[in-house]
Amino acid sequence: MSLGSRLKKEREKRKWSQIAVAKKIGITNAVLSNYERDVRDPDTETLRKFAELYEVSSDYLLGRKEDPTYNKEDEEFKAFINDPELRRWYKKLPENDEEDLRKLRKMWEIIKSEENK
Repeated sequence: MSLGSRLKKEREKRKWSQIAVAKKIGITNAVLSNYERDVRDPDTETLRKFAELYEVSSDYLLGRKEDPTYNKEDEEFKAFINDPELRRWYKKLPENDEEDLRKLRKMWEIIKSEENK
């Protein structure tokens, strides 16, 4: 299924008109029509807006996954793991013994409880 057909499918699933979606995204009806007919492809910012509006992943819209479910935790983890310092730290976690991991969890709980105050 193409990007355009996925965009159209998601819009029609919600029973939204092209005009309504175009307004929400900040584009013209003609541009949306071109996207849905695969005449043009949206830029990355517009693709992000579609994914947020339809509450699906950009990977689904691009045909890289069949499951439209947007998993915010997966996206946050990808951002985390792409940070070189955090990636290095994450890769070393399995090298620690259970006691060190228990201490790390406790520290994390303390940090999170401070944020909630």
